[in-house]
Amino acid sequence: MIPERLVRFRLRTVLSLLVIIISVAVVLEVIWIARHVLVWIAISLFLALALNPAVERLQRQRGLKRRGAAAAVAYLLALGVVVAIGFTFVPTLVHQVNDFVNKLPDYAHDVTHGRGRLGFLETKYHIQERIEKAVRDGGATKVLGLSGVALSVAKSVISIVLAIVTILFMTYFMLLEGPNWVERFFGLVPEQSRPRWRKVGHEIYRTVGGYVTGNLLISLIAGGLTTIVLLVLGVPYAVALGLIVAILDLIPLAGATIAAILIGVVAFLHSIPAGIIVVVFFIVYQQVENHVLQPLVYGRTVQLSPLTVLISILIGAELAGIIGALGAIPVAGSIQVVINDWRAHRHEHPSTAL
Repeated sequence: MIPERLVRFRLRTVLSLLVIIISVAVVLEVIWIARHVLVWIAISLFLALALNPAVERLQRQRGLKRRGAAAAVAYLLALGVVVAIGFTFVPTLVHQVNDFVNKLPDYAHDVTHGRGRLGFLETKYHIQERIEKAVRDGGATKVLGLSGVALSVAKSVISIVLAIVTILFMTYFMLLEGPNWVERFFGLVPEQSRPRWRKVGHEIYRTVGGYVTGNLLISLIAGGLTTIVLLVLGVPYAVALGLIVAILDLIPLAGATIAAILIGVVAFLHSIPAGIIVVVFFIVYQQVENHVLQPLVYGRTVQLSPLTVLISILIGAELAGIIGALGAIPVAGSIQVVINDWRAHRHEHPSTAL
């Protein structure tokens, strides 16, 4: 008969385990409550990383030795470019959106009478009868979700304005104080390990900064080329559609496909030849972007396998939606930098861990 073994846990061990569990739960709860603020911080960080090369170039080549002056000039130049683009395209965008809204009654009339390119929705799917039945069964509030719409819209507008103002300020302060925070971090590292972690930090900065800048540039190219193609074909709302492509192209992998489907549908509604040309354009452009633009713009900054990119995007999207998908690749690239450094360090010093 095997004797029973009595395992005793010291009270201190049990209390320590409870403290760790409670601490982790509190941290996770705080992260969940402050998730919107953390998203703002992440966006500000990416923008600051995208603008930091311009700040450093101004300090080196333009004689602006003070970090504050160089950061202010780079920040104001970037803001000026955004405002100039806004003044150039926003009036056209608003005009096209108004035209689209004015056309909605005509589209609705065609659908309800089974005419036009959208008439198949009524003749084949009886969409009007389905909507009328839904209204009879549940009322307009369930069909359109009108309960509390005014309050929700007001809250959304206030949140967007607050987010934009906060991101603008945080981006500037990150540009201004970023190097000091980095130096403070390195000050916490043992002196003999600082050269190693400085190298790791430089590689992470190169990876994240290169990806953010490259992604913005490629999205601008995609939106600009799409606008030109739609203008040549005479497709309405070309500027608005080009802006949609630029925004969606920021999303890795799926964004360009979604944009191609949406713009292709609009082009086919305009005319069948225009739809065919737009689909062919997106197919050709995607090949150029994947095999020419991305290697050229990203260079050697982001070196991830397609499987790693896909897994990173899926995890990021699950954790934080579109923002998580946007930040997944730079985060994965940063983790890869740390892992590569750890492997190299372990190879050089087998007896040490980190």
